[in-house]
Amino acid sequence: MAANKVAYLSLLYMTLGLVLVATVSADPDLLQDVCVADLSSGVKVNGFTCKENISAEDFFFAGLAKPGLTNNTFGSLVTAANVQKIPGLNTLGVSMSRIDYAPGGLNPPHTHPRATEMVFVLEGQLDVGFITTANVLISKTIKVGETFVFPKGLVHFQKNNGRVSAAVIAAFNSQLPGTQSIAATLFAAQPPVPDHVLTKAFQVGTKEVRKIKSRFAPKK
Repeated sequence: MAANKVAYLSLLYMTLGLVLVATVSADPDLLQDVCVADLSSGVKVNGFTCKENISAEDFFFAGLAKPGLTNNTFGSLVTAANVQKIPGLNTLGVSMSRIDYAPGGLNPPHTHPRATEMVFVLEGQLDVGFITTANVLISKTIKVGETFVFPKGLVHFQKNNGRVSAAVIAAFNSQLPGTQSIAATLFAAQPPVPDHVLTKAFQVGTKEVRKIKSRFAPKK
């Protein structure tokens, strides 16, 4: 019971922190009370245009309530609660995600070009880390009720090395943080990154590069 109380208090503090970080959001400040995103608009702006008629549903999302399916290559699943799922987040400069991990599951090395990320462990434990621009790995094992921060734009990862499932709630100071998975970005880009670029960068042969590309190719 006490452990549950600590977990809920930690999540509360994290939520309050998310609200506070909005004051120094990576996104532009809003100029009115709300600007609910019109996701169907063809007008392209930095963000989304505002729609005229709004309702409570524009500010609601139930998608983080249940664990995501982790029966995939990496054994993890990210469920985003960003402006594309909650139109009311437009111009508010915040969003969240739930990340679920099977035993041995990995959220592979990636970056968020528009946001700092803060994770709160709901269950299980994770080995997490980020790499600085000086190529220094900052890593730690975190467990239920604990938090860890990944600075904006830096490569980071989470790995479940436990025997049970794990899950976190992640908070971002952007309505749409963006995600670039390092391996997929380099080996699954379209048009593809030239083989000679990758062979030079990774100091491997063309055969190895094409083998990795084949593993990231869309399933037919």
